[in-house]
Amino acid sequence: MSLFQGIDTSASALTANRLRLDTIAANVANANTTRATYVNGAWQPYRRKIVELSPRAASQSFDSVLQGAIGMVSGKTEQGVRVTSIREDNTRFQRVYDPTHPDADGEGYVLMPNVDMMKEMVDMISASRAYEANVTILNGAKSMMMKALEIK
Repeated sequence: MSLFQGIDTSASALTANRLRLDTIAANVANANTTRATYVNGAWQPYRRKIVELSPRAASQSFDSVLQGAIGMVSGKTEQGVRVTSIREDNTRFQRVYDPTHPDADGEGYVLMPNVDMMKEMVDMISASRAYEANVTILNGAKSMMMKALEIK
């Protein structure tokens, strides 16, 4: 195992969780946006975005990862996470009765974004805790390297 492999793994998780937090912030900021995209001659509300993550070494077989970890095969086996995609949530838009709204239809209903603030808060707490955990791991690895330099 490389000296910096733990740092690389934590760094990939930090980057991924920062993107998750940015996406959640965009969802919260657009929770009331009724005119986000223009589709087929009509405005559509903002659609919630979801970040999908996957392990970096997902394409490798178990045997190749094991052989690389015990040093029988030369070459670096990448670890950590990567962002697979940022996709739109396909849940239905909320219909809210507000006949005074400029985007209300003939019956007085307005299509509102599919952003659920409770889901966003849970996702935000999860992403921030994962970010904090990886910062702690990064600091621990740095501390171990500093202690190793002090060995006489």
